Amino acid sequence: MKSKYLGGLMGFVIGDAFGVPVEFVSRHELLKNPITKMTGNGTYNLPAGTWSDDTSMMIATIDSINSKQTIDLNDIALKFVAWKNHATYTALGEVFDIGRTCLQSICNYEESHDPYTCGLSDIKSNGNGSLMRILPIAYYAVEKRLKDNEILDVVRDVSSLTHAHEISIMGCYIYVRYAMFLLNGKDKFAAYSMIKSIDYSMFSEETRKVYDRLLKDDIAKLTINDIASTGYIVDTLESAIWVTLQSENFKEAIIGAVNLGDDTDTIGALTGGLSGIIYGDELIPEEWKKAIACREYLLDIFEEFYENNYE
Repeated sequence: MKSKYLGGLMGFVIGDAFGVPVEFVSRHELLKNPITKMTGNGTYNLPAGTWSDDTSMMIATIDSINSKQTIDLNDIALKFVAWKNHATYTALGEVFDIGRTCLQSICNYEESHDPYTCGLSDIKSNGNGSLMRILPIAYYAVEKRLKDNEILDVVRDVSSLTHAHEISIMGCYIYVRYAMFLLNGKDKFAAYSMIKSIDYSMFSEETRKVYDRLLKDDIAKLTINDIASTGYIVDTLESAIWVTLQSENFKEAIIGAVNLGDDTDTIGALTGGLSGIIYGDELIPEEWKKAIACREYLLDIFEEFYENNYE
């Protein structure tokens, strides 16, 4: 279990760092010169192994669970504030690539101190900012043996700190359930079949419809030309699960995810989280793990998370 546990978390960070230097680079450009190893410079001119807001918000969530031993929305929000204002939870002591919806929602929280109203709920606020940090909730839900309605409640509350629209909540719920099935030992194809059979009737028909390609069709049968890699949560979730189903090992999954182009850090991170659970920590390339900035700091947080939950 520990290999799956740590593999998912470190896999997430590796996918994020792998994608940072080529974020916003088009698929056309990347397929001409594919990224196959951990690189630096690029979009943000940062050293190799630098992770982005995806990892910062993910570990802020874990740190809150570690300290509170439960889901404390005010504490998570305060940790997001510390990240925004003081660069806490960053690789190099600076915040970069913070999304519009996350920024506005955190600012809203600073004014209202209300975690239930600070998130944006308009249709245009369905980027990746809650999906990219939701993985720890899968671990939490597995450890607490939460029931379906309890999982949904936690996902809704945590997503809504920044992204309160139903499309974002449903996307986060699908990702969490898929990761939970993987953590519980299901293979990636069985887990995919299982998320397709979940009851989503609590979501509106309009919202469910945007996930039809993923939940009613077979996403694995699509070609790369059918897969979009924008910052829209539906596209990103499709991309991460598509690459996960297409790939045969962790290395192939990360390279495949990042070379889809555009929102490379988030697609890399979400794919890395799933693939790290599937293949385990020991099958993640050692040179990639060693390249990660502040690796020991991250491992300390991950180890505490594991020990609190499984020891």
